[in-house]
Amino acid sequence: MEPAKVASDPVEIQVGIADYKIGRDPARLITLGLGSCVGVSLYDPVLKLGGLLHLMLPDSTQFSNVTKPAKFADLGIPLLIDEMRKNGAHLNRLQAKLVGGAQMFSGLDNKMILNIGQRNVEKARALLKEAGIPILAEEVGGNRGRTMIFDTSNGQVSIRMLGSKLKVI
Repeated sequence: MEPAKVASDPVEIQVGIADYKIGRDPARLITLGLGSCVGVSLYDPVLKLGGLLHLMLPDSTQFSNVTKPAKFADLGIPLLIDEMRKNGAHLNRLQAKLVGGAQMFSGLDNKMILNIGQRNVEKARALLKEAGIPILAEEVGGNRGRTMIFDTSNGQVSIRMLGSKLKVI
């Protein structure tokens, strides 16, 4: 299998829900609508190579026909790591940041919605720890959606939330 095409234009590259993209400086990777979903950025600071995954669910094992592995933490995170390595990243240099995992339906019984945001964050943390990738920063939880902007020139992640100032992690 050929490595994913690496975007390198000085443009903003959209990462859809249940998708991932790889970019190299000066690309900026952006994902919108991180409610209970989690954005996982991986960065190799030597190559200025970054990847961004927008995952929806923690675990694919409940589903028999998985057509979009990036939808799930257990498949999407290893896929993102593999694509980063195919594009030259070294596992021992990768750094992660997590954004999202909100509880979007705070008025409802938590058991009814299964705390999906919290479970997404916990699964992402566990998978990154298992892979030996440090999480440098997080902006997770709460009850508001977020937009995540990942700058491959420096590894910074900017987060926009309605009614809040831009936050950089």
